[in-house]
Amino acid sequence: MTVEILGQFQLATDAFAKLAAGVRPDQLALKTPCPEWSVRDLIDHVVKGNLMFTRVITGAEPPAVDVGADPDAAVLASSKALYEAASAEGVLTQIFKTPMGERPGGRLIAIRINELSLHGWDLAQATGQGFELPDPVIATCFQVLQAILPEDRTSTPYDAEQPAGPDASPTQRLIAFAGRSVTA
Repeated sequence: MTVEILGQFQLATDAFAKLAAGVRPDQLALKTPCPEWSVRDLIDHVVKGNLMFTRVITGAEPPAVDVGADPDAAVLASSKALYEAASAEGVLTQIFKTPMGERPGGRLIAIRINELSLHGWDLAQATGQGFELPDPVIATCFQVLQAILPEDRTSTPYDAEQPAGPDASPTQRLIAFAGRSVTA
């Protein structure tokens, strides 16, 4: 994977951070399409994921980031830490040990793009915001999902592929492929 993946990471981060900025304080306790998570939990999950991958890449503890009362700032701070770590010379091709096995740095960033994108849709659904992803981000997410998802998804956090109507947007097709219900 090339430095192009870092640009896609930035696009996915910007889309998610924009949604997080649109979350009102009274919406933080709302349920999301991820049944075990509230809006605050979902944003916290994304922030912690960014920090975990930063730690994997750098081998050091990243700065503490608290979702608190400013979720978009937390998303941006955790994403900035990961972006800077991944931008170092050779990181995208370097192999890292992760809880999921050994992965090149570029694949780790692609996984984060997928997380930001799918959970961006979850956040938009929970808070009533619109959400569309750029085509290169959608393509990367499809590649990640096709690489990681088994035919039988019962032991994964992804449900079976859902139907997407003929008028579904590219983002809605991605979301349906990931097992979330969409209406076009």
